[in-house]
Amino acid sequence: MGKDPWFDKWAKKAKQLGYPARSVFKLMEIQEKYHLIKKGNIVLDLGAAPGSWSKYACKLVGSEGKVIGVDLQEIKINLPNFFFIQKDVYELSEEDFKPFGVKSFDVILSDMAPKTTGDKFGDHIRSVRLVEKALELALKFLKFNRPFLAKVFEGQNLPLLKKQIEKYFKSVKLFKPKSSRKESKELFIIAQGLKSRG
Repeated sequence: MGKDPWFDKWAKKAKQLGYPARSVFKLMEIQEKYHLIKKGNIVLDLGAAPGSWSKYACKLVGSEGKVIGVDLQEIKINLPNFFFIQKDVYELSEEDFKPFGVKSFDVILSDMAPKTTGDKFGDHIRSVRLVEKALELALKFLKFNRPFLAKVFEGQNLPLLKKQIEKYFKSVKLFKPKSSRKESKELFIIAQGLKSRG
């Protein structure tokens, strides 16, 4: 990893800006293009470790907003508008949000990805399952007409997944940030305007 100049360039840039990982640039690019997160928003960040997306989201929502990060791995972000739930997303319920006075969200982000095994089809299927779980949570906790963003690995079930999300959102687009490796199979699903909870 350390010898990859592409990785080094983005990782170094992230550290200079005070972010734990280069993934922050993907969210920055998406935000620049789609303006998903606004000042005062309440944001749910699924698969938040090591914390780059959460930290950037905290900056965007400002002191009026809140960011709740969820991950199995602990995250240490010392910001007054960041709250953390150390839990498996498959076990997440509304009870988990109560201590923070939150019932629903303005934006739901998911940078969740399975541990890659080298089996591209298997990795793709596991990635699709994680997006489906994030969608399930979005349908339960996302406010009407608000956006949902999720990472997915390309593969044969992607058109079906996109169709599934299109049932509930006014606009669904696929986006590959410049800061993703060219050979990377990751894409981001940008779903805007929740129209129905099913």
